[in-house]
Amino acid sequence: MTLFRRLRPFVLATMLVAGHSATARGQQPAFSSSEKPFATISRMLLRQPARDSLVDLARSTVGLKYKWGAEAPGKAFDCSGLIQWLMARFDLDLPRTSREQVKAGIEVAKDPSAMLPGDLLFFGRGKRISHVGVYVGDGKYVAAASRRKGVVEAALPTGRAATTWWKTVRRLFTHDSTGIAPSDSSTVGTNSSS
Repeated sequence: MTLFRRLRPFVLATMLVAGHSATARGQQPAFSSSEKPFATISRMLLRQPARDSLVDLARSTVGLKYKWGAEAPGKAFDCSGLIQWLMARFDLDLPRTSREQVKAGIEVAKDPSAMLPGDLLFFGRGKRISHVGVYVGDGKYVAAASRRKGVVEAALPTGRAATTWWKTVRRLFTHDSTGIAPSDSSTVGTNSSS
């Protein structure tokens, strides 16, 4: 008996439950042909594993090249393109640039004990935001750093960099009924195209 035949009842039951709960909320099921089936199921049914899935997905990009303006997986990313691509996998539309992305979600303290995996970290000089990464837990974040480094997992800034370069933390995922944090910008919402 093939694996598909053995798993078919489970997959069909999950699709029915997911489709029913999404329809009950007035939304369409968020199945994506570009996503692995079990990643879709865990994303749709479970909140905490969604954070784990986001962390796994972010870490899977480590080692990719950096290219300014790039936003395609498997080739290269710039920092905001990486974040936009990651969040789109979880049905969140984000603007293209870090300067616009910083308006999404709710502000969280720049304290690792208050931060959750999936929170966005924003960096810059002066009042200008110019860089973004995603917190993956244990005092680390993933970001498309530079042409020389590419996509890296790095420790949170400390010392002077923590007070001058690291500007803010924003949370897009909450524990409310929608799972999406309120936004300062109307550009963030449920992604209808995936």
